Amino acid sequence: MPNAFDPISIGPLTLPNRVAMAPLTRRRAYGDGLSATPLMAEYYRQRATAGLIVAEAAQPSHVGQGYTDTPGLHDPAQVLSWRPVTDAVHDAGGRIYTQLMHAGRNSHPELLGGGLHPLAPSACAAEGVVRVHGGEPAVRKPYPIPQVLTMRGVADTIADFADAAANAIDAGFDGVELHGAYGYLIQQFLSGNANRRTDRYGGSVAGRVRFPLDLVDAVAARIGSERLALRISPGCTAFGLDEPDLHELYLTLVDGLPRDLAYLHVFEFPGHRDLTVKLREQWAGAFMLNPHETHHDWPAGPRQLRLVDDGLADILSFGTLFISNPDLVHRLRLGAPLAEADETTFYRGDHRGYTDYPCLGEVLS
Repeated sequence: MPNAFDPISIGPLTLPNRVAMAPLTRRRAYGDGLSATPLMAEYYRQRATAGLIVAEAAQPSHVGQGYTDTPGLHDPAQVLSWRPVTDAVHDAGGRIYTQLMHAGRNSHPELLGGGLHPLAPSACAAEGVVRVHGGEPAVRKPYPIPQVLTMRGVADTIADFADAAANAIDAGFDGVELHGAYGYLIQQFLSGNANRRTDRYGGSVAGRVRFPLDLVDAVAARIGSERLALRISPGCTAFGLDEPDLHELYLTLVDGLPRDLAYLHVFEFPGHRDLTVKLREQWAGAFMLNPHETHHDWPAGPRQLRLVDDGLADILSFGTLFISNPDLVHRLRLGAPLAEADETTFYRGDHRGYTDYPCLGEVLS
C-alpha cells in the first residue's frame, strides 16, 4: 500500500505527495474589488511543498459572498489579481486549485451592497449572525430570510459557477474544487430543512441532489472533469442544517458524479466514520479525506497519516496545521515538532496573515 509521502495522479497532475492543504477562509482580499494581494501570493508560495494546495474559497458572483474581505473570481480585475498567486506557487514547484463557494442564505444585504439580497433554495433563514462590515468593533446581524431561487435563478447561478471556473483556469489555477460543504449553497440544496422546494430541485433525495449534480456537469463541461473536484461534509449541521436520510443522500449524490473527476474531498464530521467508509468504497476515483473520526481527532494531525496506509484515503487534507507550519510536509515526513497557531492572530484578521512563522530549519537551528 502507498503511504502519505508517495506520489499520486489526479487528472493531468502528478502530486509529489498525498498531503494536501485544505481550503481555509482567510478574509484578507484587501485588493480593489475583493481581489487578491501580494501577501496572498507569499502565503501560498510558502506552502508550495504540499502535494496540492486548495486555496481559500472565492465567490463566483457578487451575491455569493458570505464574509467580509473574501475574494472573488467573477470579474476581470479579480482574475488578473490571482495570476501572481498561481505563478508564485508554480514557480516554487507547487500545484494549486481554487475553491468556489456560494454562501447562499448565509449572507446579508448590508454585506452584499448594491441592493442585492441573499439567495437560497427556500425562504428559510440560517441560524446565527453574520459580520456585515470590516474593521473593529465588528458589526454583526442575524441572517435574514433569503430570496428563493427561481428556476431561472438556479440556471443563472449554475452559469455563474461555470464562468468563475473558467476564470480560475484563466488565472492559472490547476483546477477547481466546488464547495459543497459547511452549510453553504450546495449543501443547502441537500438539506431537508433549508430546502423545502416542491419542484425538481427539492423533495425527495433524488430532487435534493439534482442541483449539485447539474452544477458539477455544467462546470465539467466548461473546464473538463479532470480539473474539477467536489468537497462535501456529510452530517454537517452548520447554520442549522439538517440532512435526513443521510446515508442514502450522500451515496446517491456520489453515485451520480462523473467518474473522472479529479477527486472527491470529504470533510468528515465526528461520528460518521461508517459513512466515510461507504463513500470510500463507492467512489472509484481519488479520495481526499479531512479526517475526524471523533472529536479528539480535531484538528486532523500526524496520527491520521496511517489512513493512507490503511486504504481509507488516497490523499489527506490538513487545514489548521498548515497555518502555523508552512513546511508541514517536511515536518510530518521527519516526525518533527509542529508549531501551534496563535489563535489571537488567527481570529484578529490583521494584515500580516500567517507569513511570520519560522520554517523547520529555523526551528531546529
